Amino acid sequence: MTQTKVAGVKIVGPISPAVDEVLTPDALAFVATLHRTFNPRRVELLAARKERQKRFDAGEIPGFLPETAAIRASNWQVAPAPADLNDRRVEITGPTERKMMINALNSGAKVFMGDFEDALSPTWENVIQGQINCSDAIRRTISFANPDGKRYTLNETVATLLVRPRGWHLIEKHVLVDDEPIAASLFDFGLYMFRNAQELLARGSGPYFYLPKLESHLEARLWNDVFVAAQDALGVPQGSIRATVLIETILGALEMEEILYEIRDHAAGLNAGRWDYIFSVIKKFAKNERQILPDRAQVTMTVPFMRAYTERLVHVCHKHGAHAIGGMAAFIPNRRDPIVTENALRKVREDKLREFGDGCDGTWVAHPDLVPTVLEVANAYLGEKPNQKERMREDVQVTDSQITDINVPGGAITDAGLRLNISVALQYMNAWLLGNGAAAINNLMEDAATAEISRSQIWQWIHHGAALDDGRPVTRELYARIRDEELAKLGGPGAERYKDAAEILDKLCLSDEFIEFLTLIAYEYLD
Repeated sequence: MTQTKVAGVKIVGPISPAVDEVLTPDALAFVATLHRTFNPRRVELLAARKERQKRFDAGEIPGFLPETAAIRASNWQVAPAPADLNDRRVEITGPTERKMMINALNSGAKVFMGDFEDALSPTWENVIQGQINCSDAIRRTISFANPDGKRYTLNETVATLLVRPRGWHLIEKHVLVDDEPIAASLFDFGLYMFRNAQELLARGSGPYFYLPKLESHLEARLWNDVFVAAQDALGVPQGSIRATVLIETILGALEMEEILYEIRDHAAGLNAGRWDYIFSVIKKFAKNERQILPDRAQVTMTVPFMRAYTERLVHVCHKHGAHAIGGMAAFIPNRRDPIVTENALRKVREDKLREFGDGCDGTWVAHPDLVPTVLEVANAYLGEKPNQKERMREDVQVTDSQITDINVPGGAITDAGLRLNISVALQYMNAWLLGNGAAAINNLMEDAATAEISRSQIWQWIHHGAALDDGRPVTRELYARIRDEELAKLGGPGAERYKDAAEILDKLCLSDEFIEFLTLIAYEYLD
């Protein structure tokens, strides 16, 4: 443990030249002030989540908030989009890893989201190096040399950079403020702001963010207050920050209009974070035996409750002048297998045709090879226009019950689906423990969100003894047998970090109580 020059701040992680570069006394003082000012409210809001969850566990179904009806009924507008964030037709995402960042920024996408959250395994080295990589990208000094000698540098034209800090629920255990771990959200956001806000503005851009995992408009209000305080402290104009909120929780979907309202002076739009959204649906209704989803492959974007949430998102955004950004198609091409690639491009095209047809202004991809296909779809709808905000979608009149009725017509739980969930969860957690938060598994890009779906379904199916389509109940014994079979296919517990991955999965799936996030458990296994 290292006592820093900043009173009450200690660094628990190893000290390296990179740490010295990022965690200067002034930077630490800035993030420590944010933590001391806003962490008490963060803790209160997390406690409020737990209180709400008790009601859902008792069978309550949430709905639109009666006390905010006036916000939903009025026609307020968000701040106009800055020039470099007005055309968002294709956005690419990935961790803040050096080579990946260069390839993403060069991909031809309009926006790149550098991720400190679900696509990043938050090792101390990854978190610190990610900050350096972002700063170097902004200053256009970033480069990467492969062992084979190939060198990667930025093109003349690159994507606009947005950064996703970690969610309110996470901590950064390697930095202590007054002997408690600093809030990871404030740590990631604060360091990026401190290091880059002035530079971004000088270059005609700004500090732009994606905000994950929000469950209420009060959580958005906290972010807005953080924005105001950070801009004041750094002497940058109010409104320089622009944030896009991922609507990736079912409670966020019920409050999406209020969330947008709370950050309206800093708002850039909303995004349909589909994979975390499915996980949220399972999590919030985990103990409700009438709210059980079938195999995850059957929960597509065309099932009724997913259509309701995404169409409402477009309507809400355009009503208030914000961008509506579609979700991630997880299919990825394989440069060594043309059949896989053809299948991926076909499915991605279908997905993006639906999103732009619904009125989305942009959408996400996970791989540079998908950018040309999605640009073709986007250009067919947008042409020279930067977006389609003029499509008000007044035909969309979604009720709260349409959002919370999660019935999937014809859905079933199968042996294959259970096996897939177990295998994917094991493979992803193994990769995450090895430092890779975005793993290609079965020709899909898996991040923490998709692994969360897998393990949460297993817990719910075991908890309720859900029946497979062949009549067998999902039991702890069935899970254990299939886990061992799937683990053997992956090389057994002696391979890589599969022993730890299996141990974590057992904790998640066999616990008497539902564990809210797998990363809360898995983080204890990271140095």
